[in-house]
Amino acid sequence: MKNVTLSIEEDVLEAGREYAKRHNTSLNSLIRRLIKQLTIRSSNNWMDESFKIMDKAKVNSGGKKWNRKELYRV
Repeated sequence: MKNVTLSIEEDVLEAGREYAKRHNTSLNSLIRRLIKQLTIRSSNNWMDESFKIMDKAKVNSGGKKWNRKELYRV
């Protein structure tokens, strides 16, 4: 992996550090992931990321299952 030097405004840098900390990652990892997401797209990348986010959510449906009609009920 190559190293790069960035110039970032102080407030943006601090906000990035806080965001990374809240999401249990490093600023370096966050920047690397964002650049990758913005530049390298695969047709299934968004779906993989969505499932990762859902897996991390730690929620439980309590065994409830929905059908299409229920999901689209107004």
